[in-house]
Amino acid sequence: MKRPTIPDLAEAAGVSVSTVNRIINGAENVRESTRESVLRTAEEIGFYGLGAMTQSVMAQRKTYHLGVLLQQSGRTFYDELGKAIRSAAEMHPNCRIKLTLEFVSNLSPENVAQQIISLGERCESIAVVAAQHPIVANAIDTVLDNGVPVAALIGPLSARGNVSFVGLDNWKIGRTAAWAFDKMVRNPGKIGILVGNHRFRNQEMNESGFRSYMREYNPNFTLLEPQATYESAAAARDIVEQMLRDHPDLCGLFISGGGITGAIGALRDNPRRDDFVAVGYELFDVTRSALADGTLTMLIAHPMEAFAREAIATMIKSKDLGPGAGAQRVALGFDIFTPENI
Repeated sequence: MKRPTIPDLAEAAGVSVSTVNRIINGAENVRESTRESVLRTAEEIGFYGLGAMTQSVMAQRKTYHLGVLLQQSGRTFYDELGKAIRSAAEMHPNCRIKLTLEFVSNLSPENVAQQIISLGERCESIAVVAAQHPIVANAIDTVLDNGVPVAALIGPLSARGNVSFVGLDNWKIGRTAAWAFDKMVRNPGKIGILVGNHRFRNQEMNESGFRSYMREYNPNFTLLEPQATYESAAAARDIVEQMLRDHPDLCGLFISGGGITGAIGALRDNPRRDDFVAVGYELFDVTRSALADGTLTMLIAHPMEAFAREAIATMIKSKDLGPGAGAQRVALGFDIFTPENI
């Protein structure tokens, strides 16, 4: 069959032949929505000049210089998140994105602040993962004062200016985790709680929701004070081993963030109650294996692809709306995994 021609495309898209020709030739006097609509129609009908039209439309799309700062690249979660964000930037349907994606190894507030300022000097909208700290807040305000919008990823951040947020409803996550202990532990006892850093506000909200649920539905559990692992697997392992030694009636562990691989190692190597429940964060090879062999009972995870798309969309929206629009907030639903659905 003959491949569709320019008149065929014009008819299918509901535009004139001259409009199609202007789009192919890269003319600027065509509305963006019209260009995108005609391109979609060209793809649908198999237009013979699809390659040339795609190049022309891409050349006319607005370009954004976006920057993303994640934490240590050696951690599986951030490595996977970085890949998802790169993919979301490359596949964005309506604009071209020049992405600067960086990882920070030294998590001291001074170094993170330096990285934020540097990224803000090179990009027109940025998103960062960081712990709340006055030095970090001052760096964010420096970037905002220069007209570059800032979005916090994973955990909310506060500064004098408006900081957008893309993440999960962490209070709800904490309550969901507590629900699992309430429904699955036969004899209430002590529950250990691990956090990566007390300055990660998402993890603080996890704990708040967790305690809220237990106060409301089952105060028979004793919730131990949260222990900070500072994102170290070795520290998490030591803490969990000490918990198991000090609390023979420990009935569960809520790994709210940081060092989960070390916690899994400690749980595998040390005896615990038959009805012991362990709830952790994020699905990757190690946690999937721990679910499969029963070391972990349940995992709560970010929907990675949706999260990456929303991060890109929020940075673009913040740039387009300008500083007077205020902070954008996107709270995504979270995934739940058990041994039966991995």
